[in-house]
Amino acid sequence: MNLNELWFVLLGVLLAGYAILDGFDLGVGILHLFTRKDEERRILLNSIGPLWDGNEVWLVTFGGALFAAFPHAYATVFSGFYTAFMLLLLALILRAVSMEFRSKKESRAWRRLWDVLFGAGSGVAALLFGVAVGNSMRGMPIGADMEFKGGFLDLLHPYTVLVGLFVVSLFAMHGAIYLHLKTTGELQQRIQGWIRCSFWVFVALYALTTIYTLVDVPLATRNFGMMPLAWGVAAFNVLAIANIPRAIRRGRPVYAFVSSSATIAGLVLLLGIALFPELVHSTLTDGVSLDIYNAASSPKTLAIMAVIAAVGMPLVIVYTGVIYWVFRGKVELGKFSY
Repeated sequence: MNLNELWFVLLGVLLAGYAILDGFDLGVGILHLFTRKDEERRILLNSIGPLWDGNEVWLVTFGGALFAAFPHAYATVFSGFYTAFMLLLLALILRAVSMEFRSKKESRAWRRLWDVLFGAGSGVAALLFGVAVGNSMRGMPIGADMEFKGGFLDLLHPYTVLVGLFVVSLFAMHGAIYLHLKTTGELQQRIQGWIRCSFWVFVALYALTTIYTLVDVPLATRNFGMMPLAWGVAAFNVLAIANIPRAIRRGRPVYAFVSSSATIAGLVLLLGIALFPELVHSTLTDGVSLDIYNAASSPKTLAIMAVIAAVGMPLVIVYTGVIYWVFRGKVELGKFSY
């Protein structure tokens, strides 16, 4: 494996880590308005309160790594998705502000406003992440000058919107399973219903997205002939999905959460297999797609970054593990809770 391939893999690891970790707290936000009482909404907020900002570090690291390792791809993607990224930042900021401002006043209207903004920000962020993935799979109108030849509405193809809805359902299911681990009593029992509903919505969208992808997105399976392991990843993904309701029925929510996380990791791996060796596929002209070679930094830069990653990534993983260990267990509302 050369340095270009190494950084392609590391970007995949960062993306999978972000999708798994921030995926469940986006899912909690998507489900936030399905609660009945103020206390229940506080429980949901406090289930992710100590974790959400650390989870988003993975997204920042992914963006920084893409900028340093593949600057041409970074420039093309961020210019093409500029409006979408501004909407994404707005959604993520609204989530953070909502969590901090919600409990500043006892007013019911005040809290309801921030509840709505928190749920909307979470849903919009998940939808936009899915739209970005859908455009990666379809390809983008990139010219020979590495510039995006389109506008914001060009990104909203029926397929990309479908993938966006699919990601919303995936994160909602992932978040519901996480909440089952963090709650007790009547709320936990109702969350089991959320898991069932979100799971079947996810399965329906998974089937529809898979069929649409196989029929209309040739990029998705072009590497399967060269990488027989891809069929194993697809089978593993299906088995991980099937294990989620099985684990819930047997009263093993930890296994369900592991299966949900494995599902997300498998989907990110399938995305990487579909794209490799490209980072941005051009739908306009053959030979102008940005790949891990023509979009990369110099070999010396990639080597220095590899050394930094060898030191930094284990520290991030250890830090993440410590935080999750410290805040393990059920949510308890206290004096300093949200």
